[in-house]
Amino acid sequence: MADESDEITGYMLQTAEMIIRVAERMNQEDAGELISLILSGRRIYVTGAGRSGLVAKAFAMRLMHLGFSSYVIGETITPAFESEDMLVVFSGSGETNSIVNACDMVHDLGGWICLITAYPKSRAGELADCIIDIGESSGDNRDSPQEYELRQITGQYRSVSVPIGRGALFEMAALAFSDAVISALMAARHLDPEEIRRRFSNMQ
Repeated sequence: MADESDEITGYMLQTAEMIIRVAERMNQEDAGELISLILSGRRIYVTGAGRSGLVAKAFAMRLMHLGFSSYVIGETITPAFESEDMLVVFSGSGETNSIVNACDMVHDLGGWICLITAYPKSRAGELADCIIDIGESSGDNRDSPQEYELRQITGQYRSVSVPIGRGALFEMAALAFSDAVISALMAARHLDPEEIRRRFSNMQ
């Protein structure tokens, strides 16, 4: 058992090192632009497919805890998007058809789009006003299948990776980034932790 636990520790450390590398190379001005737009009072819509979608939902929940108006695309209670609103997209490839379609619609409506991705040179990237590159290497991902499910089945899910077997780790970097954004927003608004806790769900 000791060998297996040592391997787990090693994989965790490699993941942490990957996140450090991503943070060190990330464009701070792009991240600052996202913070400024969120603080501007716009309604914030989020979207993502698969595991990236789970990160998007976690981000929307944390924004709600801070008092922002946040919504998840596709939920039954999500209101109509308007030109003053913003869309935050989590997509490792930037090529998932449902994600590109959402960006296309927001673009036509005159909204603002921020793409958090490992591949800035993608179809979603062409539509975005702001791109947060959290990949370890940038490139053109358009030769990959555009359907999310097909990429998963064929093993062509090419986001951030480290040498740990199946280690597609875009979602981990995206979660770390989104939580860092939340921390920056808390500091900018001088929010009290108790005030935030009052917005936690009390319907279990």
